[in-house]
Amino acid sequence: MFLLHVLDQTVKKFKTQIANIMTIANLLLGGFAICFVINGNLQLSLLLIFLAALADRFDGMIARKFNIESELGKQLDSMSDIISFGVAPALLMYQGILHEFGGPGSFFTVFYIACGAFRLARFNITESNGYFTGLPITVAGVLATLSFITIPYLPSETFILITIILSFLMVSTFKLKKV
Repeated sequence: MFLLHVLDQTVKKFKTQIANIMTIANLLLGGFAICFVINGNLQLSLLLIFLAALADRFDGMIARKFNIESELGKQLDSMSDIISFGVAPALLMYQGILHEFGGPGSFFTVFYIACGAFRLARFNITESNGYFTGLPITVAGVLATLSFITIPYLPSETFILITIILSFLMVSTFKLKKV
């Protein structure tokens, strides 16, 4: 009887943390993506960023399904998102092409990360009303990562422009309906 009670409590505790576990998976995938960029394995980094996006998609769904949304989970999600969809895609783009522009390439790489951090901070202090204000960092990160695939086919200047546009879209005030 005692063993069943302990097992039941363990399952309940695990159930309350499953969304946070998915969020940590997002963070780990983004962290590994950064490590692989640093080591020059840009294709594996690209894959890890896309896997982080899947983990990010599921953490919110799980939290809502099990009614386990929390302030901790919201903050943890933002911390993970700045790694997986701010820093990782920015470094991927920097190593892939933006480094060719010297100082401006470095500036717009860091500017993208700063805009992503601002966007997440704004999201965390505003009420959820069924709309996002500005482009979500996850979308920006996935679009930046997707653009990496086109490096051999587009002029180099295109990627500075993409980085600038995504940065400004994240901090803009347009409304986007949540799905």
